Amino acid sequence: MDNGLAATGISLTMDADCGMLCDLAITEGNQVLRPMHMVPWLGEDLPQDTPPHLRRMQGDFFCAPFGNGGGAAPIAHGWPANGHWVTAPRTDRAVLTAQLAEPVQGATVTKHLRVVPGHPFLYQAHVFTGGQGTISAANHAMVALPNGGLISVSPKRDFRTPDTPLESDPTRGRSALVYPATATDPTQFPAANGGTLDLTRYPFLTGHEDFVVATEAEGTPLGWTAVVRLGFGQVYLSLRNPVQLPTTMLWQSDGGRDYVPWSGRHRACLGVEEGFAPNMLGQAGGFALGGTVDIRHVIGAIGWPTEARVTAVTATTDSLTVQGADGSQKTVPFDLAHLMQ
Repeated sequence: MDNGLAATGISLTMDADCGMLCDLAITEGNQVLRPMHMVPWLGEDLPQDTPPHLRRMQGDFFCAPFGNGGGAAPIAHGWPANGHWVTAPRTDRAVLTAQLAEPVQGATVTKHLRVVPGHPFLYQAHVFTGGQGTISAANHAMVALPNGGLISVSPKRDFRTPDTPLESDPTRGRSALVYPATATDPTQFPAANGGTLDLTRYPFLTGHEDFVVATEAEGTPLGWTAVVRLGFGQVYLSLRNPVQLPTTMLWQSDGGRDYVPWSGRHRACLGVEEGFAPNMLGQAGGFALGGTVDIRHVIGAIGWPTEARVTAVTATTDSLTVQGADGSQKTVPFDLAHLMQ
């Protein structure tokens, strides 16, 4: 089955195993933007117990539950990130619908992907039908930053680390932040060795694995994350309805894990993981299953020659405007209705 999507100016492929969104390419003039990261061990012979999503990790993928999750999840990030997606018959290469072969807490999960001519964005939705209980969920996009990056986000209430670091055993890896800790200023987050680190820069340190959960401020009309890819003249954009997806989780991965398959070689990766995952902070709750739950998200990229830090992202019904600290401004086509269903 052909799982490629394409429209004027944009293309990508969905890997039916684990639902990975691969090879996102956005054409703008003479430039092709390829903002997404892939792990360096793709195709290698790995230990048998390596989770499927970790073997194939690249681009963006959907997690439910997010993280280890608990409950009925058999594996980290759940079946949507580790199972098989069956694509429905297609007549339009700009639209793809696929159903997860494995149920999630009794629910059927359907993936809807859409690209639009001239729009530098992938519009995606994941729909749960039926099921029992509550579940955390998030998209797990990974941005490639070999030359570093500048991270900006829509207004946040606070930034927090979970109770325990990603790597607490020094024989296996290193984390650089204090766990748990909270800050309202992301440029002044408590560091494990004293002082503070700036979460808005990648990397804020080398040789570490760290994870921060940022909660949206009340009343924000559009949730967004903008990452300037230094050396490429580009901005990666992640867009969501903050009422539905109130948390942005930032994973800085830069050589901080020493065991297989990481082996100190997984570098220059920023996870921009948008969702609703109270379990990451030890809290109960999540999406209530039983009826229909429709989770929407948008990712994409635009050329950004000045590489100035992004200071604002605003939307109208049919356009998105990005503003920079140096006065730069760019407006591109955008379907706001996709997020505000």
